[in-house]
Amino acid sequence: MKRLILIRHAKSSWSSGASADKSRPLNDRGRAAATKIGAWLNKQGYMPDEVISSSATRCAQTWDGISEILGKDADLRFDDTLYLASAHTMLKQLQTASGDAVMMLGHMPGIGEFARDLRRDPAPAHETFQKYPTGAVTVLDFKVDNWADVLMGTGKFVDYVAPREL
Repeated sequence: MKRLILIRHAKSSWSSGASADKSRPLNDRGRAAATKIGAWLNKQGYMPDEVISSSATRCAQTWDGISEILGKDADLRFDDTLYLASAHTMLKQLQTASGDAVMMLGHMPGIGEFARDLRRDPAPAHETFQKYPTGAVTVLDFKVDNWADVLMGTGKFVDYVAPREL
């Protein structure tokens, strides 16, 4: 059994003065949301042993806020291919994972599509799931021994939350 924790980066700052989109940092609301996400993950017992993240600053800072609260070391990999990646690209990266509980941090629209397309069960009855707001978290389980065997439509929905609810 494998567990996947998908997270869209927390709220970033459009007025930061960053010269490139990839360099945009989190704003104050985003930093607070990352901490709340970490506390929620910890309370639910959703602990990654491997993290695969977009190399964008806002994803790295989201992980920093989450990891401060989790207090658990995880194998961490920043991957340039996850910056604004499609659901298909995200699946290819997930299939290279080796942990039992993998967290992926990414961007819209890819991460939202990925969360929706991986499920085999109906969408959760949650009004924000389709929009997949900043900081949204989806947890899915897969009955596989290796991530290479994960395909779209094979994940069992476990949980979902958006920072606004925390």
